[in-house]
Amino acid sequence: MMTKKLFYYKYNNNTFISEEPLSLDLLEERDEAVASSSFENLFLVKNSSLDENRIFYKLNESNIAKDESLGLINSNIQVTNQIAYPEWVLKAVKAGNAYALNMSNPLWFELLHKKNPNKLTLTLSGLGDVGGTLLLGLRLLGHDCIEKIKIFDLGEDKIQRWLYECGQITSPSFQEMNVKIEKCTEDDLFNCDMFIFCVSVGVPKIGDEKEDVRMVQYRGNAKVISHYAKLARKSNFKGYFAVVSDPVDHLCKAALYYSNLDEDGNFDGKGLAPDQITGFGLGVMNARAAFYASQDEKTSNYMTEGRAYGPHGEGLFIANSIENYDEDLSQELTFKTKTANLAVRETGFKPFIAPALSSGSLSLLAYIRGEWHYSTNFVNGAFFGCRNRNSNGLLELESLPLNDELYTNLKKTYNSLREFNPNID
Repeated sequence: MMTKKLFYYKYNNNTFISEEPLSLDLLEERDEAVASSSFENLFLVKNSSLDENRIFYKLNESNIAKDESLGLINSNIQVTNQIAYPEWVLKAVKAGNAYALNMSNPLWFELLHKKNPNKLTLTLSGLGDVGGTLLLGLRLLGHDCIEKIKIFDLGEDKIQRWLYECGQITSPSFQEMNVKIEKCTEDDLFNCDMFIFCVSVGVPKIGDEKEDVRMVQYRGNAKVISHYAKLARKSNFKGYFAVVSDPVDHLCKAALYYSNLDEDGNFDGKGLAPDQITGFGLGVMNARAAFYASQDEKTSNYMTEGRAYGPHGEGLFIANSIENYDEDLSQELTFKTKTANLAVRETGFKPFIAPALSSGSLSLLAYIRGEWHYSTNFVNGAFFGCRNRNSNGLLELESLPLNDELYTNLKKTYNSLREFNPNID
C-alpha cells in the first residue's frame, strides 16, 4: 500500500476524508488529530457520478476499496487498496459507522441531517387488491413504528371503505388503534415520512396474458408513477419513496428519472435522490422460494442458507445455498419461484395476497425498523434486489462469498437492469 496525503474535514459531528482537497463552505478542514478525536459517522469521499447514490454504501473490510458496483454484494471480490488508511479509520469501519460518500449529487449534504422519527407517517396511494391488503398488514403489525397512514385513491368510495373497515380493526388490547388511518388529498400526498406507491393499471384479465404481465403493467404504471415523481419534486420531498407496484425495479428507475427532469427535460439531480427510492417486490419471491424449497428435502436448507437476488420477475435468481451452492437446484427453485404467480392465476384468481404481505407490509416494516430484509436499491445505474438493511437512510448491502457461477448469473441480470431505459415519451 502506498502512503498518500489525505485531507480531513468536519461537519455536523461527522468526519470526512478525501484524497483531494475539497473547497466547500459546508466543510471545515481539520488536522488528523481533530478529525479522529470524536465523530458520529465517518465518510470516505469517492469519485462518482450524478446517477449514483449520495451516501451509497456502508463500508466493511471487504469493500473499503470498492467503488459502487454489483461487487459490493460479493465478498470474494477483492480490490487492492492503494491507500494506507490510519488505524482509527479501519477501527471505524469495523465498528460499522463508516460510509462511502458521493458529493457529485447536489443534495448530498441533506442526508447528514436525516433522522427518522420514533414513529413514521406514511402515505399509501392506491387502494386496490394489493394496496388494501398491504394496509391491513401495516395496521395490524405496525403499531410500534407507524404513527399514521394517510390513504389516497382516485375512487372516493375506496377511501371511505378503508377508512371504515381498517379503522375498525383492533385486538382486545386496542394497540392497533395507535396506527391512525386518515384520508389524504393529492395536494397533501408528500406531507409524510414515506410515500408508498401501490397504484396499478393495465393488469391483464385472467386467461388474457399474451405477454409478460409485468411489462404490460409497466407501460401503464410508468405513466402514473411519472406523475407522482414530478409531484415529489415539486413538493421538495425528502422522505422515502417506496414502490410496490409491478414491475418494481423498472418503476423505481422511472421514478428517479422523471423526478429529476427540469422544465426543459434535462436531468439535473434535484429531484428524488437514488437513495430515497426503494422497491418492494423481492420479499414475495423469497417467500415463494421458501414455499417450494420446503417441499423437497434437497432444498429444505434454503431458509437458513439460501438467498434471493434481482428483480421481481425476469432476471430473478434464487440461490439454493450460499455455503453449498448447486446450480441445478438453484435453477429449479428459480423457475418454480418465477412461475408461482402463474400457478395462482390458473386457479382463477389474481396473485396479490402474498405479494401485498411478503413484499409489502412485512418488508416495509422491516425496512422502517432497520432490520435485514429483501428490497431493491440503487447500485450504480440499476435498481437491484438483495438482502439489506437501512438505518436513517444509510444503506448496508449484505456481502457474502458468492459462487462464481452464481455471480455470473447475477451480473447478467444487473447489466440488463442497468441498460433499461425508463423513458416512455
